[in-house]
Amino acid sequence: MDSGTVNEFDFITRPAELKRLVEILGRQRLVAVDTESNSLYVYREQVCLIQFSTAQADYLVDPLAIKDLSPLGPVFNNPNIEKVFHAAEYDLICLRRDYGFNFANLFDTMVAARILGRTEVGLGSMLEAELGIALDKRHQRADWGQRPLPRELLEYAHLDTHYLIQLHDRLEAELVQRSLLPLAREDFNRSCQVKIDPEEFAPAEDRPIDCWRVSGSYDLDPQQAAVLLELCRYRDQVARSINRPLFKVINDQTLIAIAIQAPQNLKDLSQLPGMSPVQVRRHGAGLLQAVQRGLSAKPIRPPRSPRPDDSFLERLEGLRNWRKKTALELEVASDVVLPKDVMFTLASHNPGCLTDLAEVMVDIPWRYEHFGDQIFDVLSKKVKK
Repeated sequence: MDSGTVNEFDFITRPAELKRLVEILGRQRLVAVDTESNSLYVYREQVCLIQFSTAQADYLVDPLAIKDLSPLGPVFNNPNIEKVFHAAEYDLICLRRDYGFNFANLFDTMVAARILGRTEVGLGSMLEAELGIALDKRHQRADWGQRPLPRELLEYAHLDTHYLIQLHDRLEAELVQRSLLPLAREDFNRSCQVKIDPEEFAPAEDRPIDCWRVSGSYDLDPQQAAVLLELCRYRDQVARSINRPLFKVINDQTLIAIAIQAPQNLKDLSQLPGMSPVQVRRHGAGLLQAVQRGLSAKPIRPPRSPRPDDSFLERLEGLRNWRKKTALELEVASDVVLPKDVMFTLASHNPGCLTDLAEVMVDIPWRYEHFGDQIFDVLSKKVKK
């Protein structure tokens, strides 16, 4: 791609343009992809921009202008087109949540960099280190839901994919040279199996109110927790009605302070951190009513998970120690050696033979081939009495 034309891109806002783009993408071997969402500005987050780059050109798709993005589905799910992302996880979750897309044949430049032992894996840092390109990240927290999108935001957005194919080529070559591409492919394939928590990624208005997500909630006594739950319900109702994120209505620290102090009047409320005169005017009556409901409600306690048995905890500790030691030897992060979810599954299943171990590690055959015997030895150690 000619880096001298980085200010040129196609902005796709009509179905006919999208159709032509899909035809172009369908002929590619490599397609770079990124998304921009608006979680910092609204109650109901959504994908607001999808960026694509080929070796020849850059494209920005406006999902707010084109209501039906289903033509893109076959591109994302085509095993013959390699989709290059940087830090793909949240992009994939949002694309699955908003459009139901399925995915095949991904390459994640951040995952590749971690497997290669890089420690600075942000896109800006990597482009500068690998390609000598400095990106301006000043618009990282921009409101991507605004329309029309300013030209400077469009130019900023397309740069997130413009260099990804070059970065892919550099990293893939090193993975091949170090015989690590099969390991990387394991993690890329795992990324395609997008898992969405039904509660966390349900439409915001359908999620149950969970006060235990508020930082500091576990330090409250049961009656204070009941007050916090009512405060969270009030905040959620307001945020939904004005379509603003929760933290832009009232922040968590202020809710905790109110739950602890349980103010009885506006004067007391106004003394608490975060309760400016504007906040007291907007929310004072509603917050005081929520406090009273909480004080009258049944005390609540945090949910408790059953304690795992000692043998599970010993196996888990053994795997953790082995993983940490191996990662230090290979100069990579621990989860590169063994992903956390697989580690917990192994400790839980406690496979009794290498055949059973292979079944548990079926999605990560490279790791089984290289580490299977060591992992089995760790799991086979007798549980101490």
